[in-house]
Amino acid sequence: MSLRINDEAPNFTATTTQGELNFHEWIGDGWAILFSHPKDFTPVCTTELGYMAKLEPEFKKRNCKIIGLSVDPVDNHSKWAKDIEETQGCAVNYPLIGDSNLAVAKLYNMLPAEETGTSEGRTAATNATVRSVFIIGPDKKIKLMLTYPMTTGRNFDEILRVLDSMQLTAKHKVATPVNWKNGDDVIIVPSVSDDEAKGMFPEGWKTLKPYLRLVKQPR
Repeated sequence: MSLRINDEAPNFTATTTQGELNFHEWIGDGWAILFSHPKDFTPVCTTELGYMAKLEPEFKKRNCKIIGLSVDPVDNHSKWAKDIEETQGCAVNYPLIGDSNLAVAKLYNMLPAEETGTSEGRTAATNATVRSVFIIGPDKKIKLMLTYPMTTGRNFDEILRVLDSMQLTAKHKVATPVNWKNGDDVIIVPSVSDDEAKGMFPEGWKTLKPYLRLVKQPR
């Protein structure tokens, strides 16, 4: 099954390091980030899981939960978590999904649906496509999808930036320009007329082109 932006995030029930959970119920009425890993005890993923542990308070401030997935059993995840804390200096307090039967990886189109077998005997190389990030909104729809190569560590500061943009633009009729950071000027979306914009942005805006109007970030 192919997944696209604004598709409903496939629901599933899975065993995690924090017990069994139903994904949609776990998300609740907030945001969620699902990020996947091809194998436990892999070096790049070790750094990523540790960094996300450090960032977790920032995501919590934004009403966003974090959940990891790796194509290995939960028992392995618990052992790996000790290595992550030792080498990265931060404990993993968010759940890690055990996907030894490859079910969630297939459900999210990270492995072919016809893939056979389990995690047993598989290597990181055979699971190379299980390196994705999904941001899921309160409506349970996929808002972002990114897939990285195994040799390139993901930029989770960028994921936090994107989340800030999504939450801002979901609340106000604006879009964020290239390299936008929280607090920078934003763009009034083209569907808002100048007359409408006067009521929404009484302090005014800067018009570069009729379709490109910059305004201070709404609060």
